[in-house]
Amino acid sequence: MNQPGSAILLYGTAAAAVLIYLPFLVVAYSRLSVGYDMSAPRAMFDKLPPYAQRATWAHQNSFETFLVFAVAALMAYVTGQNSSLAIGSAIAFVVARLLYSVFYIFNIPLGRSLMFAIGSLCSGTLFVLSLLSTNNPATLL
Repeated sequence: MNQPGSAILLYGTAAAAVLIYLPFLVVAYSRLSVGYDMSAPRAMFDKLPPYAQRATWAHQNSFETFLVFAVAALMAYVTGQNSSLAIGSAIAFVVARLLYSVFYIFNIPLGRSLMFAIGSLCSGTLFVLSLLSTNNPATLL
């Protein structure tokens, strides 16, 4: 498993985990701006400006998509996927998720939806590549 491309799958997973919290930085800033109520942090949602509400939704969606991507990327890593398609999918997922959050916060629905679709396609590609390689036991050695 000392193939250089396979490390990108792990770095991509780590980067995607960090990106979960990027939108939350916007939420945290907004919470401080409106007066953070530590006793009822979820009740503050309605007091947040629209961009911060969208950042909250982007943050929540990032958890959901990360779980799927992490499994797909780790499957690709374990099955030795180091093709340019696998590596490109991992990199494209991270870029798409970064842009997803930006588009969501700035209220660009078409861009947000496109980035969601690209990210989903990337995760799906990693799943398919991994599953295809399990039909050939020589690729698992």
